[in-house]
Amino acid sequence: MIPLTLAEVAAAVDGQLVGDGATVVSGAVVADTRLLAAGDLFVALPGERVDGADFVAAAAAAGAVGALTTRPDPALPGVVVADPVVALGRLAAEVHRRLVAGGLVTVGITGSSGKTSTKDLLGQVLAAAGPTVSPQGSFNNDIGLPLTVLSADEATRYLVLEMGSRGPGHIARLCRVARPLVGVVLNVGSAHLGEFGSAEVIATSKGELVEALPAEGTAVLNADDPRVAGMAPRTAARVVTTGVDAAADVRAADVGFDDQARARFTLLAGGEAHPVALQVVGAHQVPNALSAAAAALAAGMAPADVAAALSAAGSRSRWRMEVDRRADGVTVVNDAYNANPESMRAALAALVRLPARRRIAVLGAMGELGPGADAAHARLGRDVVRAGIDVVVSVGPDAVAVHTGALAERSAGSGGEREDGPLDSPSNQRAVHVPDREAARELLAGELRPGDVVLVKASRAYGLEQLAAALLADGAAS
Repeated sequence: MIPLTLAEVAAAVDGQLVGDGATVVSGAVVADTRLLAAGDLFVALPGERVDGADFVAAAAAAGAVGALTTRPDPALPGVVVADPVVALGRLAAEVHRRLVAGGLVTVGITGSSGKTSTKDLLGQVLAAAGPTVSPQGSFNNDIGLPLTVLSADEATRYLVLEMGSRGPGHIARLCRVARPLVGVVLNVGSAHLGEFGSAEVIATSKGELVEALPAEGTAVLNADDPRVAGMAPRTAARVVTTGVDAAADVRAADVGFDDQARARFTLLAGGEAHPVALQVVGAHQVPNALSAAAAALAAGMAPADVAAALSAAGSRSRWRMEVDRRADGVTVVNDAYNANPESMRAALAALVRLPARRRIAVLGAMGELGPGADAAHARLGRDVVRAGIDVVVSVGPDAVAVHTGALAERSAGSGGEREDGPLDSPSNQRAVHVPDREAARELLAGELRPGDVVLVKASRAYGLEQLAAALLADGAAS
């Protein structure tokens, strides 16, 4: 963060200064006492089980010079506010205002899926042009986004922000904290459909990003998604479209894949054509890369430099199409960070492209789909069979419909359901349901063979990344 006195912090958040206002916050703004260092400002956030205000003394011992908290504490000078989350946003807004005045370019990214992957690609591309803040992981809410803004300083040239939403008004609120100059909308899908109620409401909410852009800004819209393309009239900014299938300003031509399911294509932009060889897995990364390219071009980079940087960019955030090969020749694909119908289909498409003796999809449930959840899971089960996946293992009670859908499709295609007996049968598609992660691990432990590829995917709440880690550990121990 830029250095601020506690008096300046108090003024920015409209809080009560307690203690020496001349104290300078020279370090970072941190909400976890375990991460504090000398010169930091501790934000005492309220939690479900603990209150950050109870840890001010621990923050002082760790080197913090001040606290943003709900009550005074003699251990540290501080700023007292009614709501530390609101105050955090106000502080970030003030810092962002100062940094923009100094030339900072901010890019905001939203969409139903692909936000973090696109943010990671764009962050690496922009870093080739200047100092860039683009954190690993999904810091895309009322806490994570302000903390990301506050990690920028006077040397930062580019700030890449992921913007999530669980209802109307959420993205608009994030844009009031940090108004982007460039806004990217990737897609409108089924993620959080149970909270939004309809795809139309999702589109309205995602479009809050382009509505917030200034007239001198740029809206990057995915022309392959009609709901995203339809957002163009909602912005005063210049509109740049991206597309794999549709005619667009920034396009991918001659798309192909290597033997690790990584895309190769020709980037067409600004009247130029440049080869791109992605280092990330899956066809779904092509539209992500195009969105990152268009945003980088809007930020001032040249097409040739963008293509070269995209070709060098790798995966940065955990549990997103992480491909690891065990010593025994089994490959584990950990894509267990989150899931919705669109991202499930993308992961299955990537699995099909990977060379394998057998392809095994270990799938947990997709959360927050609302009343249509059972139907969506049944469709997923059918999709797995139609994709030609050899084995689908559905995990947990919320994923039972995946199993029934797969059995129904299997029965319709071959005249009979098969769900008993060993998995080790390369010539037949199979569907098996297990009650939990441990049961899935036990099932697979005796069945995996060299050359098998196992995809593990579910919504974050189901913790299937632990299963992926266990499968890798089993391979190391074998």
